[in-house]
Amino acid sequence: MSTPRAVRAAIAALLFSLLALLLAVGSASAATDHVVITGGAVVPPGQTVGDVVVVDGTVTIAGHATGDVVSVSGPVRVSGRVDGDLITVSDRAILAPAARVGGDLRYGDEPPVLARGARVGGEVSNEDWADAANGWGWVSGFAWWLAVSVSTLIVGLLLVWLAPGALSAGERAVREHVGATVGWGVAIAIGVPLLAVLALVTLVGIPLGLALLLAAIPVLLVAYTTGAWIVGHRVLRSRSAGPWAALLAGWGLLRVLALIPVAGALVGLAATVVGLGALAVALWQARRPATPVATPDAQAAGRPAPAA
Repeated sequence: MSTPRAVRAAIAALLFSLLALLLAVGSASAATDHVVITGGAVVPPGQTVGDVVVVDGTVTIAGHATGDVVSVSGPVRVSGRVDGDLITVSDRAILAPAARVGGDLRYGDEPPVLARGARVGGEVSNEDWADAANGWGWVSGFAWWLAVSVSTLIVGLLLVWLAPGALSAGERAVREHVGATVGWGVAIAIGVPLLAVLALVTLVGIPLGLALLLAAIPVLLVAYTTGAWIVGHRVLRSRSAGPWAALLAGWGLLRVLALIPVAGALVGLAATVVGLGALAVALWQARRPATPVATPDAQAAGRPAPAA
């Protein structure tokens, strides 16, 4: 089994095992159920149990299982009787000639082996749990993209509403000091997480490290939306567009590119780094006092009076 298929099967196994455990806990024969996380389960001849649920390990049914038999990762060998369903997620079920399964035999990866004389009362079916896990992975990825898109749009709208001057200062920093902007962005993106990790390894620095890690998410959101606004402003620079249009243009462009697996992530990272650097440079420039602009009256007052 290939690695991607194994990963998908593991995801499906985890989901299915949780469901199986819930069914096993709620069963009327809970006193005789076998629920094993790892190590396998054996029902010897002459012994009667209820449900048998094994997450990781070999299952051997030589006696009588009155409920279902579920194996998430491991083979199942049946030479006795199973009244309910027999379910194998990522391994094979092997039925001896005297094996009897009253319900369905459902498998997800390896097809079962039925010896001559083995009997299955229900259907033998392939459930394709690995493909289902792959589909759920796509859905979860889209849900994450949608959550990031909505979050960054809200942050961007708040920035345009509450701090349009900061966005303009950031765009001016990129335009006038692009090298310093990129340099500071890279330094902050690498240095702050490193500082947080170093602080966490010391007793007195734990509060500082935790504070830096907790502040990382809102800071990165602000930096990403700042970078998106700068991109939108550059795209619409030849048009008479306001800050709201710049935000929507840049945000929409970045979120569409984010749908591309690798390139989208790199573009988003670049926008975040530029946003970090632009805000840092803008804050540094804001702390310096503004140079007074000489007016014509002041210039005239500073010149000596003409000789009579």
